[in-house]
Amino acid sequence: MQIEATINNQKMTLEVAPDELLSDALRARGFLSIRQGCDTSCCGLCTVWIDGKPTLSCTTLAFRVKGKHITTIEGVRQQAEEFAQVLAAEGAEQCGFCSPGFIMTVLAMKQELKNPTEQEIIHYLTGNLCRCTGYLGQLRAIKKYLGGA
Repeated sequence: MQIEATINNQKMTLEVAPDELLSDALRARGFLSIRQGCDTSCCGLCTVWIDGKPTLSCTTLAFRVKGKHITTIEGVRQQAEEFAQVLAAEGAEQCGFCSPGFIMTVLAMKQELKNPTEQEIIHYLTGNLCRCTGYLGQLRAIKKYLGGA
């Protein structure tokens, strides 16, 4: 089936199968920042924004984004690089496999929450897994990035 969607501010026509996942559809079209790690919708690696809200693309059927705005990390490159620099400065960056989904979630949190508490940050990040870190460096980096530390 053919659908139209706006991906990173560019209107696109996509040919998708009825059972095709958004993560697969995006990767097939060159958006290689979309990763899959768990196949159970609990790791956050595949996070994209659909109409500005962080969404797991591995559990979203591609045809459901018809007429919607999809944003991948490629579409927010400058903001992503700014936060990635803070992550690195805080010693919180490891292998980088989880970074695109994690960064998309943090950038969405910045837009949605004003002056979040540590508990609100932790709650917002529930579902973003990193197998390399103990999360303390990432939490430090997030607080610094949001201006709270």
